[in-house]
Amino acid sequence: MVRVGLIGFGMAGQAFHAPVIRGVPGMELACILERRRTRAQEKYPGVRVARTLEELLADEGIQLCAIATPNDSHYELARACLLAGRDVVVDKPFAPTLREAEELVRLAAERGRLITVYQDRRWDGDFGTVKEIVASGRLGTVVEYECRYDRFRPEPKANAWRERAGQPAAGVLFDLGPHVIDQALVLFGEPRAITASAFCERETSRVDDSFDVCLEYPNVGAGLRAMARARIIAFAPGPHFLLHGTKGSFVKYGMDPQEARLRGENCPDGTDWGADWGEEAEQQWGTLSLVGEPTVKVKTERGDYRGFYANVRDAIEKKAPLDVTPEQALRTMRAVMLAHKSSRERRTVEWGEPAE
Repeated sequence: MVRVGLIGFGMAGQAFHAPVIRGVPGMELACILERRRTRAQEKYPGVRVARTLEELLADEGIQLCAIATPNDSHYELARACLLAGRDVVVDKPFAPTLREAEELVRLAAERGRLITVYQDRRWDGDFGTVKEIVASGRLGTVVEYECRYDRFRPEPKANAWRERAGQPAAGVLFDLGPHVIDQALVLFGEPRAITASAFCERETSRVDDSFDVCLEYPNVGAGLRAMARARIIAFAPGPHFLLHGTKGSFVKYGMDPQEARLRGENCPDGTDWGADWGEEAEQQWGTLSLVGEPTVKVKTERGDYRGFYANVRDAIEKKAPLDVTPEQALRTMRAVMLAHKSSRERRTVEWGEPAE
């Protein structure tokens, strides 16, 4: 049994970590660090609640610490947990700076500890479907890829640290960028160059609320362009995934259904998540159009965020390699920082340039 200490019980801790950890056989949510409120005690009366990091780490039976706190605290908390001899999962983004992320990877290696970043969107069903289609070669040579997160939120959330000017690692490029950029890197590897724009669509925004990131790859002709986008003023969302290749296209609307269920009133608790968990309604399936063939719907693979923590459990127990490796986490962090640099300097940046 891998005993887990969850650090932070805001939205990320409540929706994306606590129920997922509790849903993985061989894992125990042993302690939750919630400094002031009582939400953790009310939600999980059988789980110990700590008020300080020292109190959580005093339980020597806790092997894995999952950090689900505001972005500017990731480095210090992860460092303290590594120094205390714990394995660590950090919610994205890895850290406010690439230098800090690199320091955490170095420290984990020195201490012989596991460190990884919570890239749960790799376990989205639609991303799994896209991976299979790309790997199958049915689209031929892929020349254009796009993944976008469209939302409609005309006003910033009150007191949201992600939208606060001057807050380290604030803004939507730090928030959603690690998801869509990581997925592109999983599919296509390191790009040759990045051109990005992080901007505001709302007059009241104080930090970037939208972005366009273009990852450029050498390929045929002008090469492959992988676009990662997010919009805050999109009442009618565009395709979540769009791929064009020399033999056809794949178009997919709608988001993976897991987030809505985890954030809703019927969030699963314990191991009984239901046989239909992560399955998408047929009307949301993507369409595959190949040259000389009729357009067909493609059933979306079943998504399951528990796969992330199940892999971490197996990696801790030396039964499987880590899916989200420290090297991949640093690669995604480098891409996010280069995207910020490109936007700030209004130019295309090469992959090998200094990121900060």
